[in-house]
Amino acid sequence: MLVGLFAVAWAMTPIPDTTQKQATAQGSVIYYRDGKSVLARKGVDRKVVELAKVPMHVRQAVIAAENRSFYDDAGVSLKGTMRAVWSTVSGQQLQGGSTITQQLVRNYYSGLSQERSVTRKFKEILIAMKVDQSKSKDWVLEQYLNTIYFGRGANGIQSAARAYFGKDVGELTVSEGAYLAAVIQQPSRFADPKGADLAAAEQRWQWVINAMGQTGALTPEQVAAEKFPQLAAPKRPFELKGQAHYMVEQVTAELNRRGYTDEDINGGGLKVVTTFDKKLMAAAARAVKDVLPDDTPKKVRTGLAAVDPATGEVVAFYGGDPDRYEYDNAFSAKVMAGSTFKPYTLAAALDNGFDLSTRVNGNSPLRVASAPEAIPNDSGRSYGPIDLVRATQYSVNTAFVDLGQKVGLDKVAKTAEAAGIPADQLTQQTAASFPLGVSSVSAVQNASGFSTFANKGVHMEAHVIKSVTDAAGRKDVIKPASTRVVSEQAAADTTYAMQQVVKYGTGTAARLYDRPVAGKTGTTDLSKSVWFNGFTPQLAVAVDMFRDDNKTVRIPGYGTQFGGSLPAQIWRAFMTEAMAGKPVEEFPKPSDYGYGYSPDYSAPDRDVPQQEYTPPANPDEWDNTPQPESTQPPLTDPPVTDSPNDNPRNDGQPQETGPPVTQEPAPPSTDPDTNGDTDTGRRSPTG
Repeated sequence: MLVGLFAVAWAMTPIPDTTQKQATAQGSVIYYRDGKSVLARKGVDRKVVELAKVPMHVRQAVIAAENRSFYDDAGVSLKGTMRAVWSTVSGQQLQGGSTITQQLVRNYYSGLSQERSVTRKFKEILIAMKVDQSKSKDWVLEQYLNTIYFGRGANGIQSAARAYFGKDVGELTVSEGAYLAAVIQQPSRFADPKGADLAAAEQRWQWVINAMGQTGALTPEQVAAEKFPQLAAPKRPFELKGQAHYMVEQVTAELNRRGYTDEDINGGGLKVVTTFDKKLMAAAARAVKDVLPDDTPKKVRTGLAAVDPATGEVVAFYGGDPDRYEYDNAFSAKVMAGSTFKPYTLAAALDNGFDLSTRVNGNSPLRVASAPEAIPNDSGRSYGPIDLVRATQYSVNTAFVDLGQKVGLDKVAKTAEAAGIPADQLTQQTAASFPLGVSSVSAVQNASGFSTFANKGVHMEAHVIKSVTDAAGRKDVIKPASTRVVSEQAAADTTYAMQQVVKYGTGTAARLYDRPVAGKTGTTDLSKSVWFNGFTPQLAVAVDMFRDDNKTVRIPGYGTQFGGSLPAQIWRAFMTEAMAGKPVEEFPKPSDYGYGYSPDYSAPDRDVPQQEYTPPANPDEWDNTPQPESTQPPLTDPPVTDSPNDNPRNDGQPQETGPPVTQEPAPPSTDPDTNGDTDTGRRSPTG
């Protein structure tokens, strides 16, 4: 009858088809772009290794400590099993009797609980015997060594070797291997033993060494020669510090978008190489913290994002203090773009039959049939007919409103979207003020958009992951989407106009004196968000400042902020460090746009000595006193300001004064040098 009952139980107890997820889960490691510097670890600390990589003396130590008859038994020990059953029935804590195979079955396969019951123990025995019949001993030992918990948060022999001795399992000595075998019995107690626990750990280690002598793994002389190993100090649990919080958030989000589940990330043993440059990340944080005064109000937030134009890789960013903010300032926070949106309008025009010599209406105010109110320029200044270079250089609002009407706002929106600004963020597309930046964008999106111009009109999808390698060694190299946004010549001409912004216009504080720079300032209504976006051929960077409460950005000692003040200084501080040692690259040549003018590609003004920049107490969207159209000088000798309400230029060149012009009456401006629109955008991840 007993034999019959056993046969029935044997037939009705198959080896489980599934394993416990926690038993085989391997944590993922996230690296900086060099593929070596660890940024973060996610999930279970386990690295599966083949048995062949585990030294023989380490295997022998585990067998001597846990199951000396491992290679000879049938997966179970009758004597040990009876002892364990009696322990369960009597409630006494006697020495365990489970073999290595039984321990594996209990921890590896699904369907077996950890409860102490005769039924569970009997089921464990049956499955262990079947595993022994169907699997090789080496397979069982390999799974066991990769499954067992060793303390210090380490699962598996490889992670244990790193945790206790700071080396790979293949480098373990006999003494070190014996200690890890000793730890299996009481992993929590022996993880960092002191006092009585240390004495107990030493005793258990000596017992393992002696057992290895008894099994023939060591000679008597070797047993006598072994010394207790020096344990490495336990490492604190991996903590995300500073910008690492934001980096991991963005990496996780992108992995999810690319089809990797949270389970894959936490237990799939992925090796994720990000696009983040460790040195540039530090440089971004320094640029913000060194430029901003210590008494900057806590509600003022600053974001910075740097994108490689050729690849779309976000190589660096600054997202703020993760202990203070729920969301970061570079990826998540979206604020009105202001005049940094004007280059998208310019590029759309240049790609649709217009050129740099095209004249648009620069008078103020400008009345558009679809707009309920007239749109003014800074301080109500009128420029008359003005070409697209000067319109960009001086950030003339009415000129860009007129240009938007001429080229078509749908084309402007299409260009911005192709350059990486999501369609659902391009609000008020039918409003006359749309070209002036009433849409809200993030620093990463705006840097990515401007990278299009640096990359000759081709936008590379912004991304934060270079490659993902799974536990089996399969490598997935990220291939970002590539989009032709505007023609190469349109991009070159847009870039040329933005070079004048930095040389002579509103962005002189961002000049780099060893290489060409193109850029654009941006200041929204009442300075609720202020920007400087700029680029060299190798790197596009956006800096924005805004407040949590959507009020005017003011800094003690610096007053109300504008794009050409602190944002431009932060940009320059970062780029000075980022471009150090990089070869100087020139921008493509622009079109010759008339006036008998041939662009000077040598850019001799680059060597002008740098001056200390004093933040103005007035708007940065600097509109120079306009010249009458018939007397406008060539762009090599641009007009400059004589108005106390203008941002004084700081390019090291002598100041000149142009004759005044008659201005048309203008309605009161709520904020000089802005787009003239009411900023209703929220400072939040959703804009």
